[in-house]
Amino acid sequence: MPNWLDYPNYLNYIFIFLLGLIIGSFLNVCIYRLPRGESIVFPPSHCPYCQTRLKPWELVPVISWLWLRGRCHYCGEPVSWRYPAVELLTGLIFLLLFARQGLTWSLLEQLVLASFLLVLTMIDLEHCLLPDKLTISGLMVGFAFSALTPGVGWRSALVGLLVAGGSLLLVAVVSRGGMGGGDIKLAAMIGAWLGWPQAILAVFLAFVVGGLAGILLLVTKIKSRKDLIPFGPFLAVGTFIAMLWGQGVVRWYLSLF
Repeated sequence: MPNWLDYPNYLNYIFIFLLGLIIGSFLNVCIYRLPRGESIVFPPSHCPYCQTRLKPWELVPVISWLWLRGRCHYCGEPVSWRYPAVELLTGLIFLLLFARQGLTWSLLEQLVLASFLLVLTMIDLEHCLLPDKLTISGLMVGFAFSALTPGVGWRSALVGLLVAGGSLLLVAVVSRGGMGGGDIKLAAMIGAWLGWPQAILAVFLAFVVGGLAGILLLVTKIKSRKDLIPFGPFLAVGTFIAMLWGQGVVRWYLSLF
């Protein structure tokens, strides 16, 4: 009989997907409370409108939202679609990373990084804000992972955070404020996780994806030239691509010389 640790079967995929849904539910708490300066622990989950404490059956990821038809059971106020969307997205990302990595230390690192990036992306999209408490703590956690576990190593992490953060700092100086301080700290955080040279690949991909998205938003007139477009989500997308395929891209690029 094959060892499930060596040969993941469908039960492993179901487990990691359900884990992602549960983590996604917690990430929703962080997304809502952190920009408002609220504790993510107290008080327990409650309706933001009527303040009624939610029962366990009202907190089941995705299912509860569907069962309640996207409304509070007590006051009838609408519950944002963001809640099931974040839960499903977290589950799918966890599933994809597991399929790529298997049960390894690298998987644990990438799941934690993906969780940080999801929270930061949603907060940036809603508030155009990248909280220091997330970017700085994420940088420290990422550097600790890189230094203490097999993989990146502290030297590569240090170079990565300096180069990635420094590149966006240079953009901010040259553009006279065209790049926010939160973006610079997020880039440094990404560098601490990915190390050199994957961190600079993530930043480069962020500019490519961001440029294409910006053109599309302007052409479709969803945004105008004067509108602020948060850059954090593009850094997250670039990082996710670099996590999955970065080593292959770097090897291909170096093989050209």
